[in-house]
Amino acid sequence: MHILVAADADYVINDVTSALGAPGTSFTVCREGREVARLVAERSYDLAVLDLQIGSMGGMAVTMSLRLDQSAGNAPYVPVLMLLDRQADVHLAKRSAADAWLLKPFDALALKRAVAAALAGPPADDPAEADTAADSAETAEEEAVSAG
Repeated sequence: MHILVAADADYVINDVTSALGAPGTSFTVCREGREVARLVAERSYDLAVLDLQIGSMGGMAVTMSLRLDQSAGNAPYVPVLMLLDRQADVHLAKRSAADAWLLKPFDALALKRAVAAALAGPPADDPAEADTAADSAETAEEEAVSAG
């Protein structure tokens, strides 16, 4: 599995690579949101983990750009897991067509559950079904918070 991690904060990159690192998993780290679309067009990724802030371009704008490139046939589909700063950002993550999201701070188990939700496949054509896939990551994060 090859994962694109786009964040400009070292702690986010370290948390993601530490939690998801395993034999057979490799990472490409990008610290500038404007570079993500180029990277996705050049190489196949199994997952993109996008922080809400990535240099001069936010994760929501990056996700929307990826989805526009995909719909135009200029880039392949890549599942997107967005890392959010606050609960109010969930609405924007849904609107930008992220496959799953997770509120920071997060623990390794919540991140792995969110990754599983993102990898479940592209959102269905029915908007109600699309919300279900992404909501599972939110539910996993809420369960982790309430359990901890």
